[in-house]
Order: sequence, then C-alpha cells, then structure tokens
Amino acid sequence: LFDVDEKRTWSDFMTGNWAWRQANVIAKDPATHGAMFVPIILSSDKMTISVATGHTEYYPLYISNGNIHNNVHRAHRNAVSLVGFLAIPKADRQYTNDPIFRKFRRQLYHKSLTQIFRSLRLGMTVPEVAQCPDGRLQRVIYGLGPYIADYPEQVMLACIVSGWCPRCGAHHNNLDAGGNARSHELTRLLMDAYNPKILWDNYGIIDDILPFTSNFPRTDIHELLSFDILHQVIKGTFKDHLVTWVEEYLNLVHTPPDAAAIMADIDRRIAAVPSFPGLRRFPDGRGFKQWTGDDSKALMKVYLPAIVGHVPAQMVQAISDFMDFCYLVRRSAITEATLDDIDKALARFHTHRAIFEEVNVRPTGFSLPHQHSLTRGAPTASAATLLAKSLETFSTFCIIYNICSSRMPVRRNEQGDDAHAHIYLNYAQVPGSKKWG
Repeated sequence: LFDVDEKRTWSDFMTGNWAWRQANVIAKDPATHGAMFVPIILSSDKMTISVATGHTEYYPLYISNGNIHNNVHRAHRNAVSLVGFLAIPKADRQYTNDPIFRKFRRQLYHKSLTQIFRSLRLGMTVPEVAQCPDGRLQRVIYGLGPYIADYPEQVMLACIVSGWCPRCGAHHNNLDAGGNARSHELTRLLMDAYNPKILWDNYGIIDDILPFTSNFPRTDIHELLSFDILHQVIKGTFKDHLVTWVEEYLNLVHTPPDAAAIMADIDRRIAAVPSFPGLRRFPDGRGFKQWTGDDSKALMKVYLPAIVGHVPAQMVQAISDFMDFCYLVRRSAITEATLDDIDKALARFHTHRAIFEEVNVRPTGFSLPHQHSLTRGAPTASAATLLAKSLETFSTFCIIYNICSSRMPVRRNEQGDDAHAHIYLNYAQVPGSKKWG
C-alpha cells in the first residue's frame, strides 16, 4: 500500500513483504497458481495456573488468520482463537536439570506442535477449497506465519541455548555485533560438521532436536519468530531492565536510608497522578508483588516525570528514547517515515543508555536478548502489533479454560509412552478435536 505521497505504508499483515514473498512462491508453482495464501499467525504465552494438576505447567497456544485486517483485531471481533494448551511436565528437584529430562521436555514441546498443526500440512502444498467471510468459495494454500512469543519461549522454539539470539548467529557475549541469519539448512550443516560441545559453545545450538517447523513446507522458525511487545519489550526492557537499573543506580550513589527516601518520593509522584482518561492511577506507587505486562504499560505513561531530578538527565533521555520506540512500533499503521523514526529512536536509546554502563549499573555492557530483539524489530513490528491487543482479551478466558482443562486425566498409550501421553493431552484439549491414531 502507498499513501498520497507514494510512500509505502504497512497497516495490515498482508501488506508486509513476507506475505508477498510467500504468495510469489505459490504463484510460481503451476499446482498452486491462483490460490489464495492464508498465513496462520501463532502465539503462546506461559500461564502459571497449574494448581489442579500439581506437576504440569501449560502454554496456551493461540492462532489467528493473517488475512484479517488490523481494525478487526483491535475491535476484539473474535479474530484470535485459543487452539489448545501445551502440557509441560515437571520433575522432582533432583531431575529438574537432568539432560535426559530436559531433552524429553524439548521433544514433547515440538512433537506436540507438530501434531496440532499436522492437519494443515497437506493444505500447504495442495490447494483446498474454503469458504471466505464474504461467502465465496476460494482455493487456498495455508502457511505457518509469524510466531509471537516471549524470549524464554523463543529459546525453546528455536532450539537454541538461552542467552543467544533465535534469529541470528550473533555471539551471546556481543549480541549487538549482529550475525548471519539462522536457518534450518544452516543448522543441519553445522550439526553434520561439529560435535555437540562446539555447537553449544560457539553457535548456541542444541544438537538433539530440530524445531517443529522443519516438518512443514516454506516454514523456518528462525525467520518467523517475532517479539512479544507487551511482555518482551514493555515489561522485559522497560520494567525489568530500565526501571530496575534506575533503582540500582540510586542504591549505588546514595546511602540506604537516602535511597529509600528517594524511592519513596518517586512512589509519591507516581501516586499523585490525577485521574484522566487513558491514564491509570497507582495509589501505592510501584508497590506490586507481581507485575504484569499491562501494569508496565500503564507505568510507562507516568514514570518519566516521577524520576526527573533524582537521576542524571541522560538516564531520563534514555528512557524517553525507549518510550518513543515503543509508541512508534505500536502504531496501527507504519509508514516509511515511521520506520526512519523507529531507527532514529533506537539509535538515540543506544547512545544514551551508555550512562548505565558509565555509573557501573551495567559494567558488563548490554548484550541482552530482550534489547537485542529491538534491533530486528521494525520489519516485524506490524506482526507483533497485530495480536497485541487481541491476546489481552484472552487472559481471563485462559484462566477459566486452563482450570477446567487441567482436570482432564493424562492418558498413557498402550506402551506407557510418557511423551505420547502428554501429546494426547495437548491434542485432546483442542476444542472439537478427536483422538489421533
């Protein structure tokens, strides 16, 4: 799409380059030429509601149709569906870090995803007839699209070592230096050439498994992973990094009583914010036992004036630059000018965040996966924004559904295979699904 000045505009998922590249591949194949491309956008977010099971955690798995316009997503018109819950087993404390158990968890996770989406595999290469929302019948080709997840889930999805980038080969000690793009093909070549220790130490690759996307055509998880704006950027970088660093700075340069007094004054400033549409009040300041992504998003709007005068101006500027980045990537429509503004805001943030290193809050630098994801965020920002608001509407539903589904018994197969037993649970919880053979 182009605006009145003939400048490129990205507003819906299908206006992005990735969808068009996929459509070009489909059009070049005589067997699929003329079919409509239907990208399946995926997202998962760990839920810590497993009281009824005692030993099992769940990852709710969401899907959406990439053909749906952004205004429908923002209007909460049932554009996102809850497909199922991925059961992640726990072990006794002495086996939590056991290599065999960790391997079992990884294999279970990817085998479950493969099983859940196996019904789409044939439709990714052979056109199927489907009814569109306007009532017309259309030949369609399915494809797995962006997978929106927080960093810990990205690590599990990409089968990499924690601390490394799931999309590029940048070394974990210097992520901002960048690296070549990861791919299934490159991973296979490295696995054939090096032993597991070299793969782990030099490339951040776990050698005993390939991502579930290796089982599907035109699909590579390293290309599809997109950051979760709410949890990875706003809560991860803003709350867990910047807000925490400000508190650490105050404790470094002041005595404990003085630092506590300053933090109390910051809380008073936050609590003094008047009622106003779009602003959330924090009567107790930052006094939360457990912060959510929504809490962090609300704090962003009132945090800057609360710290002015208590920290160096460069710190305030760094946080301001980061907020500029956040609000730009969350726009409903992104233009070429917006992309330039995003790059400039990120460059300013990288310049001004150096103050945290200078005052010894971050003496080891900023090789942090959450912040590294910002440098590769602009091209995929529209995909991440696509589900940001829609996913929030599922939070309450997930809690209720998780409690109910957690009462389902875990059924073993005839051979007593634990992996297959958990996969049965994962697949059986998909609404309308039948037992697989």
